[in-house]
Amino acid sequence: QVQLKESGGGSVQAGGSLRLSCAASGDTFGSSSMGWFRQAPGEERKFVAALNWRADSPYYHDSVKGRFTVSRDNAKNTAYLQMNSLRLEDTAVYFCAGARSDHTLVLVKQYNSWGPGTQVTVSS
Repeated sequence: QVQLKESGGGSVQAGGSLRLSCAASGDTFGSSSMGWFRQAPGEERKFVAALNWRADSPYYHDSVKGRFTVSRDNAKNTAYLQMNSLRLEDTAVYFCAGARSDHTLVLVKQYNSWGPGTQVTVSS
């Protein structure tokens, strides 16, 4: 199981950008699907984006397509989420998640390693 820690969250005005990083420890990052999820107050955790270990099969929720980009650097054991054109509704705690798989995983229940989360707040 991989240990994960997010960074890069913060406060930004609508239309701005943030880049989240997810640093992983352990020896399974290079064979894991890495996902990004978010959870707003009072809501369930929801899928945002994910990328397989080969980094050739990204998936995005429709609400972030064209605005967010998921990537990874297996040599650095780090996954990234570049968020552009941020909207008020993107405000949430963002979590990265990992699970060993050859595929890109998109469901919360498919992941067995989670970071503690990082807050992203978008204001008008």
